[in-house]
Amino acid sequence: MIEAWAVRGTAYPYGMSSIDRSQPVGVNRTYEIRTYGCQMNVHDSERLSGLLEEAGYVRAPEGTDGDADVVVFNTCAVRENADNRLYGNLGRLAPKKASRPGMQIAVGGCLAQKDRDTIVKKAPWVDVVFGTHNIGKLPVLLERARVQEEAQVEIAESLEAFPSTLPTRRESAYAAWVSISVGCNNTCTFCIVPALRGKEKDRRPGDILAEIEALVAEGVSEITLLGQNVNAYGSDIGDREAFSKLLRACGKIEGLERVRFTSPHPRDFTDDVIAAMAATPNVMPQLHMPLQSGSDTVLKAMRRSYRQERYLGIIEKVRAAIPHAAISTDIIVGFPGETEEDFEQTLHVVREARFAQAFTFQYSKRPGTPAATMDHQIPKEVVQARYERLVALQEEISWEENKKQVGRTLELMVAEGEGRKDGATHRLSGRAPDNRLVHFTKPEQEVRPGDVVTVEVTYAAPHHLLAEGPVLDVRRTRAGDAWEKRNAEKAAKSAGVLLGLPKVGVPAPLPVATGSGCGCD
Repeated sequence: MIEAWAVRGTAYPYGMSSIDRSQPVGVNRTYEIRTYGCQMNVHDSERLSGLLEEAGYVRAPEGTDGDADVVVFNTCAVRENADNRLYGNLGRLAPKKASRPGMQIAVGGCLAQKDRDTIVKKAPWVDVVFGTHNIGKLPVLLERARVQEEAQVEIAESLEAFPSTLPTRRESAYAAWVSISVGCNNTCTFCIVPALRGKEKDRRPGDILAEIEALVAEGVSEITLLGQNVNAYGSDIGDREAFSKLLRACGKIEGLERVRFTSPHPRDFTDDVIAAMAATPNVMPQLHMPLQSGSDTVLKAMRRSYRQERYLGIIEKVRAAIPHAAISTDIIVGFPGETEEDFEQTLHVVREARFAQAFTFQYSKRPGTPAATMDHQIPKEVVQARYERLVALQEEISWEENKKQVGRTLELMVAEGEGRKDGATHRLSGRAPDNRLVHFTKPEQEVRPGDVVTVEVTYAAPHHLLAEGPVLDVRRTRAGDAWEKRNAEKAAKSAGVLLGLPKVGVPAPLPVATGSGCGCD
């Protein structure tokens, strides 16, 4: 079912009056997309870019900051104060729109799915509102708003087409997202995502593998399998071992060097998945396994279907099968009813699991979730104090675990844009097989993003490693060739280029201090 509204422009000074109907859709018009939230939104934004470029729009230069002809907000409903952030940004664009004939503003994503026509009531200068299930409609809705001179609000209640069927502007030539499912069947009491993304829907394995093979043919050497609950893959197609089979099938694709996946759920993390990870050489020794809480009482209140013993059992099995695996997690501090004893149980699990990294969240109410109305909400100062204790403990553990890497020889895939100080330090940056970030001395030989270098780790910090000696080996790759070709095309064309198939994206660098995604995995 689709709900659609056309909202006539109001007398508000920043209403629909700036639309210029003399300019055909997409002709010499620029666009900018601002993305908030999880990996799903990052991937969706690449779809939105592909759709707009297919319709004739051109990507605005970096640093445009609202000066594009079309500004799209791809929103998140999970982060704290997500709505305030959106309306604040919309407010800052209102005077720009009033002074720029033809400018359009669109709002999509989870917050749009939730708030619907409320957005144009609060911000009547918005032209288009679309949801998580109908992102393919954006160009049509922009044109309809332009011609009819009224805001278009269209929200679908179920998925219209699997996102992988849409055109995509990938952000990387060497690494890509591959979506294997959308939606989530869990009912965690702190999470609104299932209500906004819908029930889990799986892609056919053959379609996924065909997309990966097409990516590799274009030069991609690393893919990340993406799903709201990625290892539940198969529940929609009736095969409980579908995910482990998919991992093993990825191992047979020639030229595919690295396979990652995010984010799994402990409930569905079965022994066959661990066995597939250990037995498939190109599946990287990295695992993101959300904990949320170490207390059985809190886990039950969260409606998480595992307990501390089960969780630590998974970690133990993974370490036995993959000794060098780097394991990261998500943790929520201050869930309603959490006692000091409950929090101590979380600290206990952190000490036992020895995570390489933890994405920690202070609990905050999410309207529309059961947890928002629970009794015994924790005072802010208590949550803050517990949060600081947790972060201090995890920083200590992360540093200790990273120090174990000193002296090791690692193969790094050279990354683009991950080292903020690379220019000043004359270094480059790359990712180790376990996804640790390593900054290394720039060699005399040319090295491109996507190429592989061999280095020896000489120093460890809590969130990165250094290889300060000379690079031991440089391996030029087809991925590096793809990066070089793409940048040559960019130089020839001042605007971005739409690559078409395959239709996927690049995994964003993992954040250092905040969450890995929506925090509901």
